[in-house]
Amino acid sequence: MSINRLARAGLVSAGAIAATAAAAAFLCAPGRIDRARRAPFMGRNYAHRGLHRIDKSTPENSVPAFEHAHRIGYGVELDVHITADGGLAVFHDDDTERMCGVPGRVEDMTLAELKALRLAGTDYAIPTLAEALEACGGSPLIVELKRGGRNKELCRKVYEAMRGYPGPWCVESFDPKIVFWFRLHAPEVVRGQLSTRYASLRKSCSPVSAFILSRCLTNVLTRPHFIAYEIGRRPLTVKLAAALGAMRVAWTSLEWKTEERADAVIFQFYRPRVKYK
Repeated sequence: MSINRLARAGLVSAGAIAATAAAAAFLCAPGRIDRARRAPFMGRNYAHRGLHRIDKSTPENSVPAFEHAHRIGYGVELDVHITADGGLAVFHDDDTERMCGVPGRVEDMTLAELKALRLAGTDYAIPTLAEALEACGGSPLIVELKRGGRNKELCRKVYEAMRGYPGPWCVESFDPKIVFWFRLHAPEVVRGQLSTRYASLRKSCSPVSAFILSRCLTNVLTRPHFIAYEIGRRPLTVKLAAALGAMRVAWTSLEWKTEERADAVIFQFYRPRVKYK
């Protein structure tokens, strides 16, 4: 092969690599966010579902768990479902069996039915979002919106409820459609894409969906300000998003060293510093 032909082949290869890199950057790029909007969330530890106890004497997503986190000064991560009658309940699972010992889908139950249940055998009830916000007392919040059949209603009602909260708050979800809603209707709100590894997502998604979600390729539509990724090995596309400016949120931490490679940490079952940056 002549020198000219080799040069042309090299140029073609370089062009293909550059085009691939540009396409990856376009798909993975985060939304723009200035330093002032990032500042309340950077270098802070967030109590996962409040500061709950491993023996469940203080249950997850309970009023005392939020009060304890607030008293110490931690940020708080909490989960919100919409109920059958349009209420907002702070609860993680889609079903009440694990935490309340009674089977039932949260989205199919009324707020009154959920309030009648008790968390992990204690006297504590499932809180409404309003009750949880009062207990958090202005602490920085990461609000996870749980996907379901009425995402738009959930997004709208959470947005309306959160606008009166006195502290800094942001939203996140595994469902890109929820993140996209906030990009479209509330672009001033800091928004994040929750994700995890392919093998975990494959349990509830098709292979194609699991690949797209685990690589955060939906960023092209949602342009999240942060990626909340499960602790462990992250795909190259997730690393690329961070290199392009996405805040790195790690979940769920069980040890201090998580702080070394994260801009914010969601933790449980230990007592880290309130802030580390």
